[in-house]
Amino acid sequence: MVSRGSMDFLHPGSILGYPAGPMPRESKRALSFRAQRIRKVLFETHADAHCELDYTDAFELLCATLLSAQCTDKVVNTVTPALFRRFPDASQLAKARPSELERIIRPTGFYKNKAKSLIGMARAVVERHEEQIPDTMEELVKLPGVGRKTANVILGNAFDTPGLVVDTHVARLSQRMGLTQQKDPVRIERELMELIPEEDWTQFSHAMIFHGRRICTARNPACEGCPIFPDCPFPKRRTRKTRRRKA
Repeated sequence: MVSRGSMDFLHPGSILGYPAGPMPRESKRALSFRAQRIRKVLFETHADAHCELDYTDAFELLCATLLSAQCTDKVVNTVTPALFRRFPDASQLAKARPSELERIIRPTGFYKNKAKSLIGMARAVVERHEEQIPDTMEELVKLPGVGRKTANVILGNAFDTPGLVVDTHVARLSQRMGLTQQKDPVRIERELMELIPEEDWTQFSHAMIFHGRRICTARNPACEGCPIFPDCPFPKRRTRKTRRRKA
C-alpha cells in the first residue's frame, strides 16, 4: 500500500511498467465481459488473496494501514505488536508523545509524518466518535491521514462493507489490462466499480494486489505464464514497444 503526504496520495509517475499510448478501442459491453473473465481468473488463481496486515479490530487495521504507506506489509507487521501493546486503543494513542511513537514506528519510514497522522487520527476518533472507528466512507475520510484508499481497506476488511482499494498494484494492473485509461486513483476506482460487482470489490482488490506481487510485477511482468494473458492487451503493447526500441 504505497502512498505519500496524506498517506493516500498516488502520483501517476509512481505507476511503473506500462507503455504510453492510447488503449485499443473497445465497446462498453465487450469491456464488461472481459472484466468479468479477468475477475473470474484472478479469483481462481489467487484464491488465497487477503489483507496481509495483522490486526484484530478496526483500530489496529487503521493504524497498520497508515503505517503501510511507502512500506511493506511485512515490515509493518513487525512493528505493530509493540505499537499495540503500548497504545492498545484510540484513547491511549491520542495521548502519545510524538518522540516515543516515532521510536516505535521508525522502521516503517516517514515516521515523523506517520506519527503525526496516527496521533491526529486517534484524537479525532476520541473527540468525534466516542473512541470507535467510524464505519462509513464519509466519516473515515475526515480523519487525519485517511483518504479513500485507506478508508476502503477499513470498510472492506474490518466492517465487511465492499470497498475497492486502488493502490499502486491495482492502478498498474487495471491500466495494463485495459480496464481503465485513468491515472488518478479516484477515477480508477470509479471506473472499476462500474465493471466489478459490488459484492466482489474487496476480494477483487486483494486478488489484483496478489497478482501484482506474484506475476504482473512492475518491471518484469511474467506475461508468458500469466493466466490473464488471453484477455490482456499489455503483452502486445509491450512487444510493440520493444520492437520500436530495437528499431
